Amino acid sequence: MLTPVILAGGNGTRLWPLSRRNTPKQFLALLGERSLLQATLLRLEGLDVARPIVVCADAHRFLVAEQLREIGCEADIVLEPEGRDTAPAIAMAALCQQAREDSANRDAPLLVLPSDHHLDEVAAFHAALKTALPAAGRGDLVTFGIVPTRAETGYGYLEVADVTAGLQPLVRFVEKPDADRAREFADDSHHLWNSGMYLLRGNRYLEELRHWRPAMHAVVEKAWAGRGTDLDFLRPEAGAFAECDAESIDYAVMENTRAGVVIPLAAGWSDVGSYQALWDVASKDDDGNLLRGDVIAEDTRDAWVQSQSRLVATLGISDLVVVETADAVLVADRHCVQEVKTLVARLQSLGRQEGIAHRCAYRPWGSYECVEQGARFQVKHIRVHPGARLSLQRHHHRAEHWIVVSGTARVTRGDEVFLLGENQSAYIPLGIAHRLENPGRIELELIEVQSGAYLGEDDIVRLDDDYRRG
Repeated sequence: MLTPVILAGGNGTRLWPLSRRNTPKQFLALLGERSLLQATLLRLEGLDVARPIVVCADAHRFLVAEQLREIGCEADIVLEPEGRDTAPAIAMAALCQQAREDSANRDAPLLVLPSDHHLDEVAAFHAALKTALPAAGRGDLVTFGIVPTRAETGYGYLEVADVTAGLQPLVRFVEKPDADRAREFADDSHHLWNSGMYLLRGNRYLEELRHWRPAMHAVVEKAWAGRGTDLDFLRPEAGAFAECDAESIDYAVMENTRAGVVIPLAAGWSDVGSYQALWDVASKDDDGNLLRGDVIAEDTRDAWVQSQSRLVATLGISDLVVVETADAVLVADRHCVQEVKTLVARLQSLGRQEGIAHRCAYRPWGSYECVEQGARFQVKHIRVHPGARLSLQRHHHRAEHWIVVSGTARVTRGDEVFLLGENQSAYIPLGIAHRLENPGRIELELIEVQSGAYLGEDDIVRLDDDYRRG
């Protein structure tokens, strides 16, 4: 039995404005109806797997929990106090596996998968995995090397004796090459793309980490020993974890160990790391265009045009990426999209929220989207899941008016508790303790109109909260 370990950190800055810091690419449905995180877990169907372990940022915990709920997946969710790259994250997952009550599976191999990758051919992935299982069982640290389909400067490489030889020793890691070396690697039979996927026993990985990075091993063990539980989440002790160096498993362990082996994989893999990577795996129309949303394209060739909130029309363009969201529009040469992250850095340096969050914000009880705002007013579209409720709270600087669009709302307003149906409304005066609940079986939707001198999200005093937010 395998224990899947899903690494769900990362910001996905090269896919802005679709991907934002608060909703990075692993939580987006970029290549189908499911998010990349959900697709990663669903890719495991047909394998004998134990309860997955998902390692993610604290800020994304409720988003992860909701996406797992949507596909009926139960998992241990480990919250990284701070991002420290993959070596500590995998160590925490290994310690989580060893702490489980089911002792029969404590030494089962960990299948370590990034949450934001794509595979076209799942059957080929399963076959490679089964070939590699005996090696992992013996204590080898297996990494999956992708058979190159082109010269690629955006990936690291794995050097092996022969890419056609099946499971074999890892010779060495190679950093991202320049264009000339990438062409050489694509033409020879000794280099594979580094996928970032691993198959290894947790206890063996911890042994290697202790040997090659003893300080990191000690810090992670200390943080895990001091862990706490928060609802359904596992929280390693933040103070101890803050002392941990940030380092990938490649640098910390795989480049040093003598137990590294590689299994070549040809399965239509992509790290979905940029618009170009998405372009390579997505279907195009007869004009070579990738069109999504409300788009009219005239005399347009080899372009990516995507609309989320309004009509986008193009005329006489080629080789461009045009992506529209409710609060931002990207127009870029399709061959320059690897550098979108520089735009995000610029936005952050200017203090612009468009680099951080979408207008639609996800919460453990549902979501809200800012529809309109101006001086002293803001309008939001709020959705509350069946059976969920917001915190009991008050505001110092704003009043609110709620209008139910669909479903049923239970409203607490001071000492009053009452129900609202469709087309009914309630007024919440400034300073009054209040709560919104959905007692029904369908999604509650309402329009909230805020008015006041200050409308920021930090004007919330929580008096009682099911989700233990401060």
